[in-house]
Amino acid sequence: MSAEAPAVRPQVTQTTATHQRAGMPTPLLGMLLFIASEVMFFGGLFAAYFNSRAANQSDWGPPPSAPPLEILPIALPITIILVSSSFTMQFAVWAIRRGDTARMKFWIAITLLLGLTFLSGQLLDYTKLGFGIGDGIFGTTFYTLTGFHGAHVFAGTVGLTILLARGLQGQFSQRNHVAVEAISMYWHFVDVVWIALFTTLYFLR
Repeated sequence: MSAEAPAVRPQVTQTTATHQRAGMPTPLLGMLLFIASEVMFFGGLFAAYFNSRAANQSDWGPPPSAPPLEILPIALPITIILVSSSFTMQFAVWAIRRGDTARMKFWIAITLLLGLTFLSGQLLDYTKLGFGIGDGIFGTTFYTLTGFHGAHVFAGTVGLTILLARGLQGQFSQRNHVAVEAISMYWHFVDVVWIALFTTLYFLR
């Protein structure tokens, strides 16, 4: 009788293991693709804005009752608040990369607070502008652009709330924090969009 040959097991080398770990996690790739679609969405809105402006140069702009210097005292501070929230969000990412869950939760909570403050300030800004969505083409495009952006900021605060709740339950660690990275990418995106909106609508209008 011949001895039965032992089963051959594939040997997992260091190179193979490294190759298997390489690449972007699926949630991050999905977020990047979503952000790419949102870039096209806001690009279309900006194109509509500038096209409307070029076609209506004679009567373009907000009513005389809404000069820039009277609305900037609200718009400028909330812009600083939203930009600051991008830094606090990144602090949260750096903290969880070090495995510091306490700092991560702290910075996410601060980012959430800043985001809600921005939304409250934007609503207050609407009451002080002196024109509405039906006041000319400028009013329509202004509220469309800022309204859609506000909706995206609100969606971001929902994501931050979920992150904070999961963090309080101990679901994140130095090795498992893809959701934090994904939401941070989205939050940085809405911040960049607002900088473009603020510059266009409040200064270049």
